[in-house]
Amino acid sequence: MSRWTGVPIKVDGLWAVVNNAGVSVPAGPCDWLTLEDYKSMLAVNLDGVIGVTLSVLPLIKKARGRVVNVASVFGRITPVGGPYCVSKYGVESFNDSLRICMHPFGVKVLCIEPGFFKTSVTDSDLLIRNVKMLWERLPKETKDDYGDNYISKVETMMKEKLSKMPDGDLMKVVSCMEHAVSAVHPRIRYSPGWDAKFFWLPLSYAPTCISDYLLLRDTIKPAKMVD
Repeated sequence: MSRWTGVPIKVDGLWAVVNNAGVSVPAGPCDWLTLEDYKSMLAVNLDGVIGVTLSVLPLIKKARGRVVNVASVFGRITPVGGPYCVSKYGVESFNDSLRICMHPFGVKVLCIEPGFFKTSVTDSDLLIRNVKMLWERLPKETKDDYGDNYISKVETMMKEKLSKMPDGDLMKVVSCMEHAVSAVHPRIRYSPGWDAKFFWLPLSYAPTCISDYLLLRDTIKPAKMVD
């Protein structure tokens, strides 16, 4: 029964799939990471979305149903280094291409781009442990570039700022999923979270010089910087 129409729907095939896979580590400056770090996250955040979707797509087409992909507002703008944003940009691209390809078959492809919400993806303790792990494996030359106190500054910043940013109301995201699956006229994109609506998305449309300035203004600076 659709809560949006009140009309029973008989479906031949599979009506909807919601792809919500996501991990946030390893994450850190790009020169702290290896190709394997990128591969491990892309395997979950991007390859998993594509694989699941393609496996059920014939059934979705049969039902003229829905594909709902949970990307991130960081599929629109990249405030941090590492593979997370790369994977979410990939989800956005896959979503857009699938939407165009499936339109002739009556399949709707929708994208949800949440801001910061309180999940394991934004767990500051997990992110701090990850940064420390990456730091320990760095060569001395790279550590010297950033300075001995860099890691402590990052830890302080995460505890003071990042831990306070996530929204604890996950129903904002769940409501978007529900609407995307069951509404007669779903939105092409959903942006749950005030930070997504009023900061990250507007910033993604700003000139690069402005977005770079704002993103760099409050970042922890390496010890060795070029003036």
